[in-house]
Amino acid sequence: MIDPIKLIIADDEELFRKGMAQLVSEHPQINVIGEAANGELLVKALRTAEELPDIILLDLKMPEMDGVQATKIIKKEFPDIRIVVLTSHYTKIFIVNMVHIGASAFQRKDTSPASIIDCIIEVHEKGYHFDHEIMKVLQKSFASGEAIRKTKFNDTPLSDREKEILRLICEQKKTSEIAEELFISTRTVDGHRNNLLLKTESKNVAGLVLYAIDKGIYLI
Repeated sequence: MIDPIKLIIADDEELFRKGMAQLVSEHPQINVIGEAANGELLVKALRTAEELPDIILLDLKMPEMDGVQATKIIKKEFPDIRIVVLTSHYTKIFIVNMVHIGASAFQRKDTSPASIIDCIIEVHEKGYHFDHEIMKVLQKSFASGEAIRKTKFNDTPLSDREKEILRLICEQKKTSEIAEELFISTRTVDGHRNNLLLKTESKNVAGLVLYAIDKGIYLI
């Protein structure tokens, strides 16, 4: 049996936080192990936790410590935890900045619970979740030059195989799906992914997507 995804929800609106916790907990693959009303309480809870979450559903606008600062601290101290950002609206530079500091996905606060659940599962399985709207925003941001000032990638050249795997990652395919399509083992896929992270100096898989768009390896 597959272990459930351990989730923490951080949002200063108690009604939203409690309601979301109840809704996502109904899914058999998700286990809500904690809640926090702001970034400061979230970071404190993580530092003393016996069990860390796989994913944090994180609101950006919170008192004491906002989601941006919390993400920076969490990715530095707990790099394996994946962050799904909750926000009411987002701009091109905002998205690029948040991916650059470690966010793995974005969800509007007015989206459906089903969409948030799908996002959580996909982030757990694939490392990130960008819908078509987010991908187009990223592409436009790099095309206009807005993101270039904020994002610097290592220029180490990639092999043809690495580019091929990177394109499949951008198509949000699972490790097993990439392995099957390329007739290689899942361990080999994992090895290439790790090499890509090192070569591009990306913090996570979402960062690899930024790199692929910036370098024209993946076109939307």
